[in-house]
Amino acid sequence: MKALRSILLPLGASVLAMVIGAIIVGAMGYNPATVYGSLISGAFGSPTSLANTITASLPLILIGLGIAISFQSGLFNIGADGQYWVAATVAVWFGYHFTGLPGWLHMILCIVVGMLSGAIWGGVIPGLTKAFVGSHEVITTMMMSYIGILLARYLIEGGPMQEKGYNPQSPMIATNTQFPYFTQGLAQSQLSLISVAITIVATLAVWFLLYKTTLGYKLRAVGYNQRAARYGGIPVALYIVIALSLSGLFAGLAGAVQMLGVDHRLSDGFTSNYGYTAIVVSLLARNNPFGVIVAGLFFGALNTGGQNMQIVSQVPAALTDVLTGLIIFFVGCERIIPQVIGWYRRRKSMKSGVTAQ
Repeated sequence: MKALRSILLPLGASVLAMVIGAIIVGAMGYNPATVYGSLISGAFGSPTSLANTITASLPLILIGLGIAISFQSGLFNIGADGQYWVAATVAVWFGYHFTGLPGWLHMILCIVVGMLSGAIWGGVIPGLTKAFVGSHEVITTMMMSYIGILLARYLIEGGPMQEKGYNPQSPMIATNTQFPYFTQGLAQSQLSLISVAITIVATLAVWFLLYKTTLGYKLRAVGYNQRAARYGGIPVALYIVIALSLSGLFAGLAGAVQMLGVDHRLSDGFTSNYGYTAIVVSLLARNNPFGVIVAGLFFGALNTGGQNMQIVSQVPAALTDVLTGLIIFFVGCERIIPQVIGWYRRRKSMKSGVTAQ
């Protein structure tokens, strides 16, 4: 029953958000059927559209996995976007250096350093200050996020990583580090099977870590109740640092995979606020690693389908942001609704008791 409830409540929140979105669209003078039809066809209407949806969802899934680890550990990592930027920057720098390495080894090197840089950026200062000083991780991760993004922008906007004589961007990573596109029947697609395989392996790894290992049990114990975990002999400070480091590690993996699989260079407009959307992905999935895949695909579809929706039905693309906001609202109301229902039942039973007397 609990598992069914964990599936139905986020699904219901999403459906309700879509229904209210349709009402808003109708009030604006557009045909909701046309609008949603263009959104669906833009996301899934052709092999190319489907490939673009999957490509857009991969960074959301990978970052969402890291966010799920932090949430299950009782921590709120809001700085994943900065960890994503830092990891992408490091992966690109290693990508256009060390060109004498074999291609497969160079790929692994870029991925590993990207993961490590994300883990360090997310875990060292936010984790240590949370564990030993009591600083709230929302503040520290957000501050580190801005620092990371601005540092990366400096490096390509007149800094040492800018490609000379061009717009703000880094040099292209070596050809042998670029993931090959899966283009069979998919015109103009940037889908990479290596990126998909890495995402699937990462999902399985997070599920195994959280539910099949002692480390995962201790992380979740810290998330449930830090005082009880400390009483049970778990070094809470250590596991706070580990949780935020793991969260940053998967954001770093997303940045490295995005650079090697899609962008191949760091540019001023490469990100799409994946770190913040991934928070919603994890919330919608109720921090379940397999649910993160479904939620990531959903938001990937909103991203790619929203572009087609704007072209076909002339609806502002910001409507997809409205839908995202509605989903966040209803997911957030999930805990309020049972309380309201419980209050109503108690009030009804009290009235029945008074009437019976």
